Amino acid sequence: MSWLQALVLGLVQGLTEFLPISSSAHLRITSSLFFGNDAGASFTAVIQLGTEVAVLIYFAKDIGRFVAAWFRGLFSAEARKERDYRLAWYVIIGSVPISVLGFLFKDEIRTSARNLWITASMLVVFGLLLGLADHLARQERDELRMKDAVGMGLAQALALIPGVSRSGGTLTAGLFLGLTREAAARYSFLLAIPAVFGAGLFSIPDVLERSGGGVQASVPQMVVATLISFVVGYATIAWLLRYVSKHSYSAFVWYRLMLGLVLMGLLSMGLLQPN
Repeated sequence: MSWLQALVLGLVQGLTEFLPISSSAHLRITSSLFFGNDAGASFTAVIQLGTEVAVLIYFAKDIGRFVAAWFRGLFSAEARKERDYRLAWYVIIGSVPISVLGFLFKDEIRTSARNLWITASMLVVFGLLLGLADHLARQERDELRMKDAVGMGLAQALALIPGVSRSGGTLTAGLFLGLTREAAARYSFLLAIPAVFGAGLFSIPDVLERSGGGVQASVPQMVVATLISFVVGYATIAWLLRYVSKHSYSAFVWYRLMLGLVLMGLLSMGLLQPN
C-alpha cells in the first residue's frame, strides 16, 4: 500500500463511518477505482478503531454513566430500575448478532462478500429502505426499549456486507420502530462500540502477519490512517447529530442510489473489476 492510499482511506473512513452511506463500501470503491486494488476487510476493520475512539471520547460522560449503572445493577435491585442500566444492557444485547455472525462468516466477509456487484446492489436496496423508513417514520419516542435493541442489533449485523452501512441499517431499523432520528443516531453510535472494537482488535493479527486479504499496509501506515479516521470521525459525529435534529435523511438516500447506479455502470462497462 502506498502512503497516499493509506492517507486517503483514513480520510474516507472518518468521513463515512457515521453517515448512512456505508464506510466499507466507500473504502472498497475508493481502493479499486483510484488505486487498482482492495485494501481488504482486515485493514478496514483496524482503521475503524480510530472512529470508535472518537465515539468513546465524544460520548465519554454518557458511557461512564452507563458502565457505572451496569455495575451497580449487578448488586442492587433498585439500581436495575435505572434508565442507564437498561441502556447498557441494550448495547450489550444489540451487539450479539453482529458478533456471532461476524465470527461464523469471517471468511466469506473477507472474500465473496466484497464483490462490487454486491456492494452496488446493497447501496441501492438499503438506500431505498432508508428512504422508506424516513418517509414513514412516526418519530414517537426518544426512550429505547428491548425490541429496539434487538431490531437495531439485527440490522447492524447486515452491515457485515459492504454497501449495507452499519449506521444506515441501524438508523433504518430505529425509524421503522418509531424512534426519533436523533435517538436512533445516538444509540447507533453507542451500539457500534463493542462490535467495531471487537472486529478491529480481532483483525490486527491478520494485518500484522499479512494473512488477511487485500493489499498489505505497513504498521506506520495503519497507525496514521487510524489517527486520521479518529480526527475526521470526531468532527463528523458532531455534525451529524446537529444535522439529523433538523433534516431528513433524503440527501443520503439520493446519494446512495446515485453511487450504486454509477458503480453498476462502471462494472457493466468493464471499467471496474468486481473482485
